[in-house]
Amino acid sequence: MHSTHDTDTQQTIFPGRPLARPPLARHRIAGLALLAVLSMGTVASVSGCSVTNGQETTGEYVDDATITTKVKSAIASDGGVALANQVGVETGQGVVQLSGFVPTVLDKDRAENIARNIKGVRDVKNDIVIQ
Repeated sequence: MHSTHDTDTQQTIFPGRPLARPPLARHRIAGLALLAVLSMGTVASVSGCSVTNGQETTGEYVDDATITTKVKSAIASDGGVALANQVGVETGQGVVQLSGFVPTVLDKDRAENIARNIKGVRDVKNDIVIQ
């Protein structure tokens, strides 16, 4: 089979076949496509069901996610890793809900006090169970 070499694009041209993209270009295209898909997923998750059903605005949803992260981090640093592993944290419209199982009332109260001291927390619902 006869082939020619295109010096401008550094691609091998085979008669009767379309030009093949160089491997690096294929990887760039695949990377851009993956980035686009992941970006759409992030936008969809940030603007997800809470926003569409009228419960929260996108800004409130992002604020709640930030509050949840701050509460979890504070429980880990102030209450210890064991307490952080035992306590679940969810936030909706600035209200933090704590759940899980802890061994003592002190642990339950400590988690609640830590959550209450986080900026942006409007209220805390403490559903932690003492085991």
